[in-house]
Amino acid sequence: MKLFFAGLCFATLMLITGCHSNTKGTDGQSASALQDTTSSSLNPHHATGFKVTEGKGYHLLDIQDPQHEEGTSYHFALVPRGTKPEGIPADYTVIETPVRSVICMTALQLSNFITLEALDRVIGITSSRFLFNKEMKQRLKEGKTKKIGMEGNFDAEVIIQANPDLILISPFKRGGYDSLKELGIPLLPHLGYKEMTPLGQAEWIKCMGLLVGLESEAIARFETIEKRYNELLQLTAGVKKRPVVFSGELRGGNWYAVGGKSFLAQLFRDAGADYFLKDDTRSGGVTLDFETVYSQADKADFWRILNSYPGEFSYNALKAEDSRYADFRAFREKGVVYCNLRERAFYESSPTQPEVVLADLIRAFHPDLLPDHTPVYYELIK
Repeated sequence: MKLFFAGLCFATLMLITGCHSNTKGTDGQSASALQDTTSSSLNPHHATGFKVTEGKGYHLLDIQDPQHEEGTSYHFALVPRGTKPEGIPADYTVIETPVRSVICMTALQLSNFITLEALDRVIGITSSRFLFNKEMKQRLKEGKTKKIGMEGNFDAEVIIQANPDLILISPFKRGGYDSLKELGIPLLPHLGYKEMTPLGQAEWIKCMGLLVGLESEAIARFETIEKRYNELLQLTAGVKKRPVVFSGELRGGNWYAVGGKSFLAQLFRDAGADYFLKDDTRSGGVTLDFETVYSQADKADFWRILNSYPGEFSYNALKAEDSRYADFRAFREKGVVYCNLRERAFYESSPTQPEVVLADLIRAFHPDLLPDHTPVYYELIK
């Protein structure tokens, strides 16, 4: 879905250039007052992984793991390009803004640039698997964006030739970043994938907007997301019957799910359903055997599946994977809610469209609440 944003407001231009004029805007507000409004709106209300503090001619950006506040933290000073403000704390890594070129390690990171219509800044990605965006495909074809290898096996020569202003990383995944530190290019963690709520993950667009000089667009986009998401929450607030939903499949003899304090569990709650592990206190992945899952999910109303299936995924295809699947009530009563990664731009688009994902799930769980909604990512298998 292509998004159109308003141009940069006067206050943002003042922020980027470092000017602090008291010239009146058309609405009677001073430019400095508008700048203060923008700066306060940049601080997250849902995300817990980053914080923005305004200094004299710069911004301080503090990043930490949303799931482990006592863990490693990262500190950056965002300085308008061409300026040398004083008073920056010594332990902050300086990044000149707006960032002109960046390498993205994940589709979640890329989703921010797609939404901000700033793909011209992305000069490197790790993989094009499940990539749907036509503009990025064209950039790869023309060589404007390079593939830099995978986590744990980066192509340093390609990265050096690309010479980005910034590399976005995911430090709690497969790693391999030690070799990148030697290149002298700032490494900034994008920890949106660690946020515990859909709005928290989406709010990282503010952080990316600040980096590339598109603060106003990022704020406006997130406010639109937040407004619609909250409207949908109001729809499900009064549901009298909350169906039970479970998630995942067997892989190599193990069933991989997530705990009851996870992002996915919160999404199900917001959609007016109860996650089958809602009382589990873990926020990350949970490995179970089939018998354990069946004992807790055999009577669940819905089964959420996200996979990459070659061809049309059906109940017959699901049963062919494991005949025991047919014993679940959600299978028998046609309650499988499915997204095929080969057909839907889930990874590169859904992180900044949590309101769309929520609408899909509400349409599946409570069809009477959104009878006119057309599913974008998830829908019941026919």
